[in-house]
Amino acid sequence: MTKIHYFFDPMCGWCYGASPLIEVLANTPEFELIYHPGGMIPKRAIDTSFRQHILQADKKIAAMTNVLFGESYKARVMAADEFVVDSYATTRAIFVGQEMGIEAHKMLAAIQIAHYQQGEHLEKLDVLAKLAVSMGLDETIWNEKMANSEPNMLKQVQQSHQLMEKMQVRGYPTLVVEKDGKLQHLSHGHYYGKTLEWKHYLTAFI
Repeated sequence: MTKIHYFFDPMCGWCYGASPLIEVLANTPEFELIYHPGGMIPKRAIDTSFRQHILQADKKIAAMTNVLFGESYKARVMAADEFVVDSYATTRAIFVGQEMGIEAHKMLAAIQIAHYQQGEHLEKLDVLAKLAVSMGLDETIWNEKMANSEPNMLKQVQQSHQLMEKMQVRGYPTLVVEKDGKLQHLSHGHYYGKTLEWKHYLTAFI
């Protein structure tokens, strides 16, 4: 089985743009998709000037990848209220979801949809719990696991950063193939919005 290392962040717009490509990888049985979280944005409010940058970047991402940025999300970014983003809580949710039987790509996709389409406040643990319940998970067990999940998440982020140096990874999303002891970066950027061509490209690595 060929390993695919995925360096990502749940709050990265380009990772959201790459989600259709990640779904193809996750559903190809010849690949083992390994997730390496970046911890890009510790919980903080995004200032007004940077929000404009986000909206401009989102337009570019939407045009290139065909993913949808919902009106609720856009309204939240443009609102006078605080716009708080938290990569750490959402990364914890992905790993807890995995522990409870939800595949990582499904949990990540649900988080991305909740953020980029529905404008949910995913920095709030009760909102993440509601999302987990909507996916069929037990709320009590979820909350218990989330309460104890931070040390593992921080360890995973630290290991990701170390691996990024080793594999010469410069940003998110990055995909690296590991096959027969050799590493090769996937040129996923050429295939945004082109899942059929992406599938054909991937056959060379099976």
